[in-house]
Amino acid sequence: MLHRLGRQLASVVVLVFCLLAVARAQDPVLHFGILSTEACESLRIIWQPLLDDMGQQIGQPVQPVFADGYGELIDGLRQGRIDIAWLGNKAALAAVDGAGAEIFAQTSMDNGLPGYYGLLIVRDDSPIHTVSDLLRLAPQLTFGNGDFNSTSGYLVTGYYLFARQHVDPATAFKRTLNQSHEANALGVASGELDAATFNTDNWDRLALVNPQALARLRVVWKSQMIPSDPILWRTSLPAPLKAKVRSFLLGYGKTEREVQVLKGLQQNRFVASNDDQLLPIRQLLLFKERTDVAASQLSVEQKTARFREIDAQLGRLQDRIKPLEGPR
Repeated sequence: MLHRLGRQLASVVVLVFCLLAVARAQDPVLHFGILSTEACESLRIIWQPLLDDMGQQIGQPVQPVFADGYGELIDGLRQGRIDIAWLGNKAALAAVDGAGAEIFAQTSMDNGLPGYYGLLIVRDDSPIHTVSDLLRLAPQLTFGNGDFNSTSGYLVTGYYLFARQHVDPATAFKRTLNQSHEANALGVASGELDAATFNTDNWDRLALVNPQALARLRVVWKSQMIPSDPILWRTSLPAPLKAKVRSFLLGYGKTEREVQVLKGLQQNRFVASNDDQLLPIRQLLLFKERTDVAASQLSVEQKTARFREIDAQLGRLQDRIKPLEGPR
């Protein structure tokens, strides 16, 4: 009798687990990766309306995954813990090349521009007024560099401010920190940092959340325009789900409520994109590598061989970029 009851109970338990598994399979959670540029609760407030709307349209819940650095988001995509992510261009390059991700959309800035700019910032009372001042005083300064996977905070500034001047920021300054945009801005505003990298997107965000800190900052240098951030998904996501997500994002912003949600994110709308968005970033990385080789201790023969390889890669990239640029 007890043996029969035990078997019946075990059957019930198995049935319950099977039903739960089916329910999860029919209604899985989609995880959306977001870089923590400020307190998570503040980000959750501005992001949740978009994610709730997405979940309602695609028919399954969408949960945010906040990460302290781009590396966490890239690893999340690689390991399947994150399904969709909003990344900077350099981080997207790492995700496309090594994490099984692909670009399907691109943000469009609230100010109507198709991109943003990298910045070099100092405190408003700083004696630094030019890049030359920064480099001349570097041995006395504490410098806030960007996350290693940041396009504006590390790649663009690293090439234009330092590599072309044959300067290594890791050794040129008294102390160099690699950290988030927000940490850099607040560090400069408080006087803990003498100078730091930043960008115009986060400048506008800081104006909303901490105008007092922004008032203590001054821009010394601004980069060329950087393409606005891409949105990526794991290539292994089911095609029907991809179609739903793409349809939602590209069509979002038609109602007044949706417009206000996007304004909270400092965005105008989402537009279609693909991995070709990264071609100028790949080109920039190769330019930087060429500069590094020129400043290295390699022999003339080794440098010549490496230059030949890099120039061939640059040529192939340029051939791919030209058709995208179109007639002028």
